[in-house]
Amino acid sequence: MLSPFNCHKGKGSNVNIVIHHNPDCGTSRNVLAIIKAAGYEPTVIEYLKTGWTKGQLLGLFAAAGLTPRSALRETKSPAAELGLIEPGATDEVLLDAMIAHPILVNRPIVCTSKGVRLCRPSDTVLDLLDRMPAGPFHKEDGALMIDEKGNRVV
Repeated sequence: MLSPFNCHKGKGSNVNIVIHHNPDCGTSRNVLAIIKAAGYEPTVIEYLKTGWTKGQLLGLFAAAGLTPRSALRETKSPAAELGLIEPGATDEVLLDAMIAHPILVNRPIVCTSKGVRLCRPSDTVLDLLDRMPAGPFHKEDGALMIDEKGNRVV
């Protein structure tokens, strides 16, 4: 089984990509669309349905260079109500809260053979792909991400 934080190249030129996805999030939808437009069929983990384990979060955060604090979703989540924004909230407290309330983990987190990243803004996923979508490519909001020549628009 493909580990959600240890992606690897599959047989031939296939690359296994895992996206920890929230379909209600525009950034997450953009990232998934970019991956698919580049010709990949990622493993999509809807973490709000599956939840998290402590080991999974620790592995993802370590691979992505994140801490529980830097991965904490503060807006549109119960972070403030749970007292998690306070400086005294320890990593252990944050991890326990993230397991109890999966929405507290910022997203999307993407894993490819090139690494693991929290892909905010959505164009950061391009750094994890071996090929880009054909241009022109627009984000969900209509913003141009890749021009007609296939160049990344900054």
